[in-house]
Amino acid sequence: MINQQNKPNKPRVLFLSHGGGPMPLLGDEGHKEMVACLKQITTHITKPSAIIIISAHWEESIATITSGESPSLIYDYYGFPKASYDLKYPCQGKPLLANQIHNLLEKSGIPSAVDAIRGFDHGLFVPLTIMYPDADIPCVQLSLMNNLNAAEHIKMGQALQELDYDNLLIIGSGFSFHNMRAFFTAETSESKKLNESFENWLLTILSSPDIDEEQRKQSLINWENASGARYCHPREEHLLPLHVCYGIAGRACTESYELKIMNKKSSMYIW
Repeated sequence: MINQQNKPNKPRVLFLSHGGGPMPLLGDEGHKEMVACLKQITTHITKPSAIIIISAHWEESIATITSGESPSLIYDYYGFPKASYDLKYPCQGKPLLANQIHNLLEKSGIPSAVDAIRGFDHGLFVPLTIMYPDADIPCVQLSLMNNLNAAEHIKMGQALQELDYDNLLIIGSGFSFHNMRAFFTAETSESKKLNESFENWLLTILSSPDIDEEQRKQSLINWENASGARYCHPREEHLLPLHVCYGIAGRACTESYELKIMNKKSSMYIW
């Protein structure tokens, strides 16, 4: 594994919890901490020259990368106010970067493809509207693999360690807590305990310098064994962008953020 701390031009890597659909952009009270956190994060990192987003809202049979010059937006949510379907985020794509990602994945034995037609989903345009509202940074989106295999998503990240691109930001856009039913059900002492147990485990695994990397990797691969894991993630698509982020970084995070989103304990991590 490449030592990312010594690698020139290494990207900044961020896992963020992106909240519920377009609600962070609609002034929802339950997302105020999230909005403030994302704005704070942008003050801690240099404005990037390009962004790669691994979104929880795109799954394909093989890893797929957007390669269009000017991707449209995909309003992949329903039942929200009209304003949420009028949102704009007119950032450009970056076909050359998309092809570089494709080549690295193929080199590592990970089947992949480029897609010049697909647009950007809300896993990209919602957090980036908060972080970089001018939409002046070119973006590329990378899908999850629909096998939802944790080890393979770490391997995907490891393949991207060789990306050579100045001032690149890679974002895993998911959610450290994603039990949709729980968001709209009264909290109990048991549900709160399960939420907090998993979040505390995740924080320890990702931030402790006393855990060696093989142990950290195996813990993330076997994340289902953690207390509260399946309560927090009945389906793991919102957690797996974090596995890609860890695969890229290959070490403990340098910063972590604990917050409440929609009254659930959540977290974000920077490498």
